[in-house]
Amino acid sequence: MGGASTIEWTEFTWNPVTGCSKVSEGCRHCYAERMAMRLQAMGNARYGNGFRVTLHDDLLDLPRRMRRPRVIFVNSMSDLFHEHVPDDFIHGVFDTMVACPQHTFQVLTKRSERLRALAPRLPWPANVWMGVSVEDDRVLRRVDDLRRVSAAVRFLSCEPLIGPLEDLSLEGISWVIVGGESGPGARRMAKVWAESIRRQCRAARVPFFFKQWGGVRKHQTGRTLNGRTYDEMPRAGSARARPRAISLPVLCV
Repeated sequence: MGGASTIEWTEFTWNPVTGCSKVSEGCRHCYAERMAMRLQAMGNARYGNGFRVTLHDDLLDLPRRMRRPRVIFVNSMSDLFHEHVPDDFIHGVFDTMVACPQHTFQVLTKRSERLRALAPRLPWPANVWMGVSVEDDRVLRRVDDLRRVSAAVRFLSCEPLIGPLEDLSLEGISWVIVGGESGPGARRMAKVWAESIRRQCRAARVPFFFKQWGGVRKHQTGRTLNGRTYDEMPRAGSARARPRAISLPVLCV
């Protein structure tokens, strides 16, 4: 439930929660669901519930036992802000992150409304990076929710990118990741969508990370955009990596 990661923008995964449920089109071909069902079929005890949300209390302190500093993706197999994860469990995850300043923790959610609601009651040390998934312009509200969070680094994961994001406001955003969908049924990512986000990042002076083209066999499509790789990362501790929380008007939807 923790180990070295093949995800290009992190080093290690830590999964005190496993399992999730679909909330938007970006979830349609969820890689974590496929992996969870495979692990269940293999008899992995952690996935006895398949892809139902499951808390693993015994893993809450795992990063405390890791002395070497690592970049850690939190809950690659779930969503920490899922409605079935109790508030006190989320606080427990944050307590561990606070207690481990040697590590950098990357937290990613599609449930930005709950993130926004809980954020004022959570600690936000400099080693916690908070991100939201933005697969197309139907979920841009997640970016506004993220801007309300006083995280040292706020980032966007535009993966799987399944539509254009032509008017992506990057105010208060420290980093953008772009990637195409992979695996069975993968939807195609248009080159112009990725190029547009790269141009917007350049204009806003925001680091741009191009993760992959994706496809059914992502190793064949690679991760170069216009002949080069983009592995840009935010610098923790820099002015760009410490944006202030931005006050936004409350929208009625």
